Amino acid sequence: MKLKNILKRKNYITLKLKKTITGHYEIKAKINGKKGRFILDTGASNSCVGLDQAKHFKLNAKDSKTKASGAGAIDMPTQQATKNKIKLGKWSYNNFNLILFDLSHVNTALTQHNAKVVHGVIGADILQKGNAIIDYQKDKLYLKKIIFKF
Repeated sequence: MKLKNILKRKNYITLKLKKTITGHYEIKAKINGKKGRFILDTGASNSCVGLDQAKHFKLNAKDSKTKASGAGAIDMPTQQATKNKIKLGKWSYNNFNLILFDLSHVNTALTQHNAKVVHGVIGADILQKGNAIIDYQKDKLYLKKIIFKF
């Protein structure tokens, strides 16, 4: 039996991952109903968007004492936006927190390789909430539907 069929029976949805020219996986998502392009980063502890995207994604961001680091940058000031909705294909999660920081260094690196710029990064927080499984052979991401019981 194929992995896709096994996971479908266990309430997982399938998302197609697009490999970029830089070797990253790109995924499309909606945050608060607004579309965006994101890098899937299993090593990023939190999902984030660029500071310049707060208005686009309707984020109510507030300054944070936490400093961000990664992708060649350290001690970057951050903001946090709480109570957001994220949707990846048919998978969604409400009451989701996002980190905002300057992603210009990421997008500069992408454009230097003729890759498209991104709005942000989907990190391990989302992957954990969705009990994610990545099929690297088929470029697929599987996320388990969250079923609320009343």
